Amino acid sequence: MLKLKCKASKLKAIFISHLHGDHFLGLPGLLSTMHLLGRKNKLRIYCPAGLEDILNQIFIASDTDLRYPLEFIHTNPNEKSLLIDTIHFTVHSFPLNHRIPCTGFLFSEKPLSRNLRSEKIGQYKVPINHMKAIKAGADFTLPNGDVIPNAELTFPIKKSVSYAFCSDTAPIESLVEDIRGVDCLYHEATFLHELVNRAAETYHSTAIHAAQAALDVGANRLLIGHYSSRYSDIYDLQTEAATLFENVTAVEDGMIIKIV
Repeated sequence: MLKLKCKASKLKAIFISHLHGDHFLGLPGLLSTMHLLGRKNKLRIYCPAGLEDILNQIFIASDTDLRYPLEFIHTNPNEKSLLIDTIHFTVHSFPLNHRIPCTGFLFSEKPLSRNLRSEKIGQYKVPINHMKAIKAGADFTLPNGDVIPNAELTFPIKKSVSYAFCSDTAPIESLVEDIRGVDCLYHEATFLHELVNRAAETYHSTAIHAAQAALDVGANRLLIGHYSSRYSDIYDLQTEAATLFENVTAVEDGMIIKIV
C-alpha cells in the first residue's frame, strides 16, 4: 500500500478469507500503523470467527489500545451470506474448499437508474411526477396518445458489474450457483496441472482448475494469482489456463484491473 501510495486512512472495510498466516498476518501491523497515524473512524473487518481473539492477544502483548473502534462481522463458511447491502452495491461471502474454514467474496453493483436527456424532457414537457418511472425504464405517453420510447428520453444505461474473489480453494461445485454470471473472477492458481495431485493434497487449485471454474460460472474474465514460489515465470500458468479459458490474466502486485 505504501509503494502504491494507497492511503490506509481511506479504508472503510477489510475482508479476510481465512486464518492462514499469509492471508492475515499483515493485519496487526496495518491496524497499528493507522493507530499511530491518528485514525479515529471505525473500521469494519469481515472475517472468520476467531480473528478478533487473535488480534486482541497481539494488542495485549504489545500494550496497544487502538484509538479507533473495530467492528468484526463473522463470515459463514458453510453457505452464501449477505454481508453488505447499500444503495449502490452488495457484498456476499460464499464457501470455498480449503483445509480450514474459508470464504470467497462477491462484490455486485446494483442496477443503475437511467439519466434523463434534459432537452427531450423539456421538448415533450414531461411532468416531474413521471420522471422516476422514466428513470426506471418506462415510456412516456403524450396527451394525444403518442408514446415516446424510453430510449429517446434517456441515455443508454451503464451495465452493472460484479467481481468475485476466490482465495485459497480446491475445486468446489457450489461456485456455479454462488457466483453464476460474474463479470470478473479472481481464482487462485497455485500450481500447473502437472502437479494436480499436490494441489489436491494441499486443497489448492491448478491453472486448469481456475479456467474450468471461470467456464462453469460463465465469467467474462479470469484473473489468476496465489502462485507457488516454485514458478519463476507466472505466464506459464496464464498460458496453461488460456488453453481452456481465453480471457485470462496472471495478476501481479500493483496491477490495475478495470472491471467492465
